Amino acid sequence: MSQNHPIQRQILPIPDQAHFGLTTYDAKNPDTHYPPIRDLRPPEGAPNVLVVLLDDVGFGASSAFGGPCHTPTFEKLASEGLKYTRFHTTALCAPTRQALLTGRNHHSVGMGNITETATAAPGQCSVRPNTKAPLALTLKLNGYSTAMLGKCHEVPVWQTSPMGPFDAWPTGGGGFEYFYGFIGGENNQWDPALYEGTIPIEPPATPEEGYHLTEDLADKAIAWVSQQKALMSDKPFFMYFAPGATHAPHHVPKEWIEKYKGQFTHGWDRQREITFVKQKDLGVIGPDAELTPRHAEIPAWDEMDPRYKPVLERQMEVYAAFLEHTDYQVGRLIAALEDLEILDDTLIYVIIGDNGASAEGTIHGAFNEMANFNGMAALETPEFMQSKLEEFGSPESYNHYAVGWAWAMDTPYQWTKQVASHWGGTRNGTIVRYPKAIQEKGGLRHQFSHVIDVAPTVLEVAGIPEPTMVNGVLQSPYEGTSMVYSFNEANVPERHDVQYFEMFGNRGIYYKGWSAITKHRTPWVMVGQTMVPFDEDVWELYDGSKDWSQAHDLAQQMPEKLHELQRQFLIEAVKYNVLPLDDRQTERIDPATAGRPSLVKGNSQIFFAGMGRLSENSVINVKNKSFSITAEIEVKDDQPANGVIIAQGGKFGGWSVYAKQGKLKFTYNVLGIHEFPTEATRPIPAGKHQVRMEFAYDGGGLAKGGNVTLYYDGQPVGSGRVEATQPMIFSADETTDIGYESGTPVSPDYTAHSSKFTGKIHWVQLDVGKDDHDHFISPEERLRIVMARQ
Repeated sequence: MSQNHPIQRQILPIPDQAHFGLTTYDAKNPDTHYPPIRDLRPPEGAPNVLVVLLDDVGFGASSAFGGPCHTPTFEKLASEGLKYTRFHTTALCAPTRQALLTGRNHHSVGMGNITETATAAPGQCSVRPNTKAPLALTLKLNGYSTAMLGKCHEVPVWQTSPMGPFDAWPTGGGGFEYFYGFIGGENNQWDPALYEGTIPIEPPATPEEGYHLTEDLADKAIAWVSQQKALMSDKPFFMYFAPGATHAPHHVPKEWIEKYKGQFTHGWDRQREITFVKQKDLGVIGPDAELTPRHAEIPAWDEMDPRYKPVLERQMEVYAAFLEHTDYQVGRLIAALEDLEILDDTLIYVIIGDNGASAEGTIHGAFNEMANFNGMAALETPEFMQSKLEEFGSPESYNHYAVGWAWAMDTPYQWTKQVASHWGGTRNGTIVRYPKAIQEKGGLRHQFSHVIDVAPTVLEVAGIPEPTMVNGVLQSPYEGTSMVYSFNEANVPERHDVQYFEMFGNRGIYYKGWSAITKHRTPWVMVGQTMVPFDEDVWELYDGSKDWSQAHDLAQQMPEKLHELQRQFLIEAVKYNVLPLDDRQTERIDPATAGRPSLVKGNSQIFFAGMGRLSENSVINVKNKSFSITAEIEVKDDQPANGVIIAQGGKFGGWSVYAKQGKLKFTYNVLGIHEFPTEATRPIPAGKHQVRMEFAYDGGGLAKGGNVTLYYDGQPVGSGRVEATQPMIFSADETTDIGYESGTPVSPDYTAHSSKFTGKIHWVQLDVGKDDHDHFISPEERLRIVMARQ
């Protein structure tokens, strides 16, 4: 295949071309001739591509866009390229990522929400249609090397087990040849659940040895690109670098935190004023832009309980350090490209956030953000928070900052992440650097743009057409608009002039400078929020040609214009599978209610030793109901039983059935705040035995307690009490393991390194009640049934 011969690239894989010349009998015949085999390459001059996507960073956080968090790498890249000041995301992580990777709107690719709340509706199902192939696959099939490092939150939850299927994984159907990172919405930066390809692996070091996930991702990215250029110097690469930073938990080495000590004593109201002035000086907001006021749902800094103030300051110090630390790791990768002398051959996108800053940390912030996701934030009292002050950001924490700080990080706009209606939820500062196509250095671009514009931009710069067919499936067109037209014309009229937004019922429409929007749901109220009917939502109207920050609502003065845009929203909503609107949140966690598949069916599940890294969606749900664990084990004659039989979750919430100094033990850990242990009265005898734990739920609602009974061979050997349970989720990243525990330990009785069971586990069975009142048959009857089955 000659590089000088035009190659048809609309059908992928590119069809092989058969040889139709003379075929000789003897290869030594002088007339024998075949064109040399040539590896597939993109069109001549196609650049390397690096897309950096950060997590949960608001428009007003990075110093490159006027924020208080020092990001010198981003500032330098911007000084050598362009800053796009009206670039938009979807207001939530997984939807933004799937839109970025496909060039289509998030509902078009089934990602109207996060994967954990997928429903059966086409726009909410979390399954990408095969008519919308991802950008990475298109580039790979055109001769690019492809790699992804970091967060993948696009895999349907029922496909996240070790058995796949892997069609939606980065190295499955995602088009990436290499993946190193994690599957899901967030991860512990100190002790992450990592995958290389589709294989679960353990971190290469411990926090005590200096490990941090963002640093590890940068190391792997540098190693991959160095090897790629060493072995395939003529082949361009596409690298998607998507660290979990700065999503909660906010984890960062303490020396980075100390750099910000005392810098946020003025609070979030004053911080917005400081940031606003800097943004005006930088020109990243319009000269007539106004600082939008604080909504009544967000408390003023001066109204906060003085007991919280030191903790609140520390939360922001930690977050600022986390973002600066992330900027430094991106800088290491940029320096590696420069050392390889390929920096100027690389089209670089730095998208500073996949949505606005996160307001999911409650009014007071959180030491363990899972408390709020379980509706149990009240457990973190002022006294508790004060006692943990110095541990924020450390391996002992799973922390998040307060709503007020998220609002400040979205300066000058209203609202935050999840609020797709307002720019505070969707506007993210973005930097583009590629000196071979961009003449201006340090320029500003104010054209409206959206994350779906990245894919068509990359293809245009690379000289690759949108595919019409991929793997035999006819493709639908990209829904984004290439941004290349604005690279060298600062004042050219924008081409992306209509865009809908929707998330949890928060919705809006942008059309030729105007925006009509309505906030429907408050992001930090996870449980018990009363939803008004969609038709009763109050809409706002803004004229973007005069009102940069959506500060002046014109809905009352211009009802006809508002109606025109509301109608336009409905047109776009129908076009892109936005309907039906769905404002449910916690209800959608239950697969049966949501209408998505469950990996495991029924009320019983069996496991075997060595199984592990099973997500909560790979295991029967034990929350708000009775459950039991029955295991057949062998204990050595000369060694008392020790270690984990089965554990779910980790130090920030979960439960474990294990042996300690020979005795069976069950521990239920509520959010790392309360621990409820039950221990057998005598050791497990040597030999083969059946051990069992029964938890009898009290019933009568969510998060109730229950009684625990332990058995050896059907005979009771201990009892205890669990006073409260977690009703919604144990963890976003910890897993279920058999015979050991990965990640952080549920109980301080053991560490991850000492969790391996010392005897032999034949099988472990989990049984759950059908509802919160459904208990179990007698242990003797259960034993008879289990033994009869063998």
